Amino acid sequence: MRHVLALAAAGLLAAAPALSAEAPRALAAGDPAPAFSLPGSDGKTHGLADHAGKRVVVVAWFPKAFTGG
Repeated sequence: MRHVLALAAAGLLAAAPALSAEAPRALAAGDPAPAFSLPGSDGKTHGLADHAGKRVVVVAWFPKAFTGG
């Protein structure tokens, strides 16, 4: 699940410009997350829609999580 959350955060940042033909805008608190899916380290594709209607999905991103120092 941690991999899904990390990939979800990265997907929001990476896919946002490609999802819309209009100029990208920052998401505000309370805005719905855009639809996206990303490959996981388990070889499966994980998408936000897979979790719709289930418990809350929390997306956390730690830019220096896997870096030294």
